[in-house]
Amino acid sequence: MEWLVVLVVLALVGVAVVAMRRNQMRALEHRKLELEPVRQLADEDVTALGTELQELDADLAGRELDAGARADYQRALDAYESAKVAVSRISQPDEVRHVTEILDDGRYAMACVRARVAGEPLPTRRPPCFFDPRHGLSVADVDWTPPGGSTRQVPACALDSERVRAGAEPDTRQVMVGAQRKPYYEGGPAYAPYAAGYFGGGMNMLFTGLLIGSVLDGGFGWGDGWGNGGDSGGSDNGGADSGGGDGGGGDGGGDFGGGDFGGDFGGFDF
Repeated sequence: MEWLVVLVVLALVGVAVVAMRRNQMRALEHRKLELEPVRQLADEDVTALGTELQELDADLAGRELDAGARADYQRALDAYESAKVAVSRISQPDEVRHVTEILDDGRYAMACVRARVAGEPLPTRRPPCFFDPRHGLSVADVDWTPPGGSTRQVPACALDSERVRAGAEPDTRQVMVGAQRKPYYEGGPAYAPYAAGYFGGGMNMLFTGLLIGSVLDGGFGWGDGWGNGGDSGGSDNGGADSGGGDGGGGDGGGDFGGGDFGGDFGGFDF
């Protein structure tokens, strides 16, 4: 009888191990399915930043930049390189936040370059456009009422501010949720880190699966709290100091040439 008991115990252990492995495989597959659309979203944002850097290079072709503009431009280049590396290493949705933090810093650095070249004050550090962070820095907080929700203020770019105030639909970033296209902020909890990198930790509350109007009832303190005096790191050398992740390499390599700003981004004179 003892050997029979041992066999039964071994059989039960074997069944438990098999069940555990199946559960682990299901969980892994679920994470992969959850991760892929978020990773793709972040990858598209990285590509968009690269395109914006090419446009900036074309706009500045032949211009001589001062030390502050060069430092800001280098910071933007580094952010792009850093974001490319970070997005390639994403293994779970939470890691997307690191990518969008870097992208946000890079876009602010580009805005500083444009301001310096135009002889204007450095822009105040504000969150990007809520409706689509690729639109760049927001210019104002607008009253916006999502379907089925309550009216709240959200940061918006100039065009989306005009659309919302005119009663039109903003140009919202869409993602696939099952077989439907929805605004990214209705994509579910997996998109919370994506937004948190751009807007701060409070934005996680937007992705609990509740209507956005109801979860915004507590507010997120955008308003004046986003302004930091505009120079974000000193007007002499311009580095936007929001963090931007690991900053990548100091030479701005990859698609944007080496330390001499050569390659695809060598159209203007330092």
